[in-house]
Amino acid sequence: MRFFKWALMSLLVLFSSCLPGRFIWYNFSDITDHKIFPSRPLPKSETPFRFIDAQRSDGIGDINLFKVDSIVRANNSVAFLIIRNDSILYEQYYQKYTDESVIASFSAAKSYTSALIGAAIADGFIKNVNEPITKYIPELKSKTGFDKITIEHVLQMTSGIKANESYYNPFGQAASLYYGRSLRNYVKRLEVEYEPGTRFAYRSINTQLLGLIVERATGKTNTDYLNEKIWRHLGTEHDASWSIDRKKDGLEKTFCCINATARDFAKFGRLFLNEGEWNGQQLLPADWVRQSTMPTEENGASKWYKYQWWLTKNGYEAKGLHGQFIYVCPAKNVIIVRLGKRSEKLPWESLFDQLAERL
Repeated sequence: MRFFKWALMSLLVLFSSCLPGRFIWYNFSDITDHKIFPSRPLPKSETPFRFIDAQRSDGIGDINLFKVDSIVRANNSVAFLIIRNDSILYEQYYQKYTDESVIASFSAAKSYTSALIGAAIADGFIKNVNEPITKYIPELKSKTGFDKITIEHVLQMTSGIKANESYYNPFGQAASLYYGRSLRNYVKRLEVEYEPGTRFAYRSINTQLLGLIVERATGKTNTDYLNEKIWRHLGTEHDASWSIDRKKDGLEKTFCCINATARDFAKFGRLFLNEGEWNGQQLLPADWVRQSTMPTEENGASKWYKYQWWLTKNGYEAKGLHGQFIYVCPAKNVIIVRLGKRSEKLPWESLFDQLAERL
């Protein structure tokens, strides 16, 4: 019996102390992962902003809400909101989740990190997106090819940095970033695979480098800078957080891991819908918002991706693993938030575009 207890304790220590062990122990990522990682707080507002409740039980225009609910419910969703003109037209929660449930954003946080780059440029901490990343990450200066990589290259996912974006390999880069406990040191191991600005390749390490640039340029943690420039102004209704790699002097996992409620995620969409303006206060430059969501195919870029936002037929979206979405359609003044345990391979972007078209 004593041997069994000793063996069990040894396994627990092993699993918690090594990266593959943590990958196996936690059994792949989940929307409750904010509970297993250390984090920095993003406090709720003392004067919360609330969307107008204008929900109907039957339909919105020619949109059959019963059909929408059936699709959303059948595809492992936990939250679904449709907002137009600051009015909540539809809001449903599933699988025992509620409007107070904090949910991990996964890569939807990439769009927040991009916004911080825009804020840092506006504040004068960063000159422009054409600066080399080695200005802020000098430990990469001695490594081949990094001197050619600009901030825009990492924003556009055209940096050429070697990476493996597999989320199923405990020894891959995605696992190293997600479960790793020394992201600053991990940067030193990076290599360049191909010439920057020649082709698009979605790789989370690019966004993690953006977070390190924000920290170095501003002298502040990403959480503190986000709270200062954006979060505390949005009238958030619930406490949120940003997961970090370790408790002491941790670095935010800026490629993922902002943890908040559905309505508070929607408020970030509202900020971009209004071109960086929030109730009379310009939090982000309007030019930055337009630049971040305007398609281009120059310098190897994808026409479906711009500055950490995914572009759709009618709008753009912050998008995360398992189907976390903050969708914005400027032409219809629409915001849609979908959060879920799995995406179930449903073409959510098409659904969002269709819903926006019919509103």
